[in-house]
Amino acid sequence: MSSLSYAVSDSMTMLRRNLKHALRYPSMTVSVVAMPLVMLLLFNYVFGGALGTGIGGTPTGGGEYIDYIAPGIILMAATSGALSTAISVCSDMTEGIVNRFRTMSVSRAAFLTGHVVGSVLQTLISIALVVGVALLMGFRPSANPVEWLATAGLLVLLVLALTWLAAAMGLIAKNVETASNMPMPLTFLPFLGSAIVPPESMPTGLRWFAEYQPFTPVIETLRGLLMGTETGNSGIIALAWCLGLIVVGYLWARSAFNRHTKR
Repeated sequence: MSSLSYAVSDSMTMLRRNLKHALRYPSMTVSVVAMPLVMLLLFNYVFGGALGTGIGGTPTGGGEYIDYIAPGIILMAATSGALSTAISVCSDMTEGIVNRFRTMSVSRAAFLTGHVVGSVLQTLISIALVVGVALLMGFRPSANPVEWLATAGLLVLLVLALTWLAAAMGLIAKNVETASNMPMPLTFLPFLGSAIVPPESMPTGLRWFAEYQPFTPVIETLRGLLMGTETGNSGIIALAWCLGLIVVGYLWARSAFNRHTKR
């Protein structure tokens, strides 16, 4: 077998290991899925009347506001997976399992690849659950199959970018508690974008931040693909942010892993 074949085989082994851990200890996965679902229920049924009326939705917080908020909550589901990634990577780094791998004939790339691919799959499943619940609550996207495919592609890129960033955070964290806190800004940053209300309704300083932070163009692109709203150049900006964050996260994670394994 070539070195590439060994790397692929070892990465698949690490992937199976991480997926088995997720099945045996589902509490973290459940909590990650539960948070965006709670946000969806809370903002639609509790705050939906006031917020929906404010942005032109129905006074009862029904169909029109769920159509506005669902793409933002879908993005929140994508960011929530970063928490479990950072914790699982940090756990392996601090519990000594990586040192055992170093004594075995295991590809160096397999450890991070297994964690990242496993986390991406789990996060995509949680996104699918959020979409399903949103549909049950009245979310009615007008997207055609091509637009759904583009939506899925954008979400995969975003999840991959956030997962690499979270893996890097888990590698540099001193303990699991620190690792659980580091990705929190990523989880709540959509609230300071266009996930809940349009940036136009915000004060000037916050509006500027909301318009130029990375998640707003992603949300607007998702909203445009699913609901047919105007996106302008949001799609290009969203792709640029996703690809840029993938590169930054990958290089950061690889550098942090190499530093740790050379100790």
